[in-house]
Amino acid sequence: MTDTLQHRVGATLAKREKEDSMKIIRAEYLGMCFGVRDAIAMARHEAAAGPLTVLGELVHNETVLDDLRARGVRFERNAGDVQTDTAMITAHGASERAIGAARAAGLRLTEATCPLVHFAHRSLLRLVEAGYHPVVIGRPGHVEVRGLTEDLTEVDVVPDEAGIMALQPRAAFGVVAQTTQPVDRVRRLVALLREFFPESRVQFIDTVCKPTKQRQTAAVALAQRSDVVIVVGGANSNNTRELAQTCGRFCDHVYHVQSAAEVCGEWLAGATTVGLTAGTSTPDELIDGVEARLRELAAEMAMAAA
Repeated sequence: MTDTLQHRVGATLAKREKEDSMKIIRAEYLGMCFGVRDAIAMARHEAAAGPLTVLGELVHNETVLDDLRARGVRFERNAGDVQTDTAMITAHGASERAIGAARAAGLRLTEATCPLVHFAHRSLLRLVEAGYHPVVIGRPGHVEVRGLTEDLTEVDVVPDEAGIMALQPRAAFGVVAQTTQPVDRVRRLVALLREFFPESRVQFIDTVCKPTKQRQTAAVALAQRSDVVIVVGGANSNNTRELAQTCGRFCDHVYHVQSAAEVCGEWLAGATTVGLTAGTSTPDELIDGVEARLRELAAEMAMAAA
């Protein structure tokens, strides 16, 4: 081998070594769940057939919503403001009261509600019918939580430990959770409920969805082996926010971004492993775009260090 060829091979290997010095790894589970994919596919199908209005945000991701707007889909919160014949219930579900109001307005309704949200509705109703006081562990005001609670005359929504301690004593508590809550938090709050009200019967039905559990568990494993974690998802996405908070318990440098344009090279300084995860309403192309940007920045940093 000539000296020139040896130099070229050596330079190539050195470059690869420097590029590989920053590993970019994906969580085992990340990105869109089946419920979100099905809801988007349904909205596109309905929009192709005729004018469509979605009652609320179909999913909490602006890229997805912009795509649907480009297909002619409209978004209104109130049924009375809908100007199309057809309206769609979002993946987050809705109360029977809201559904009834939409039908009373003369709308043809189609439901994109996730089956696992339907399970949460049925579980809570079953507990109420059995005589339990209903408790929903989740974020007050969230669209899914509103759908779970609007039909009930009496219900408590509990976001944290303080919410448990603010509850009034009851003979029996029936507990479900917003489907995108971290399951370890839910279990911790149920345990605190039992501890705080030892004389009460507490019946818990686990309604945290499997995709959320998978992504939370994978996020923990990812954060534990990463110097920096990038979490991709909509600014209003509860499950993305929860992913970022979970990662923050195990990694000091966690950044929530909506797209590749928001990734800053400064975040990667000194990092040898960068983890990538995404919420359940994040499209694959956004995740791919963020990963491509991370690899581009890693290559630039390697060249600068050469």
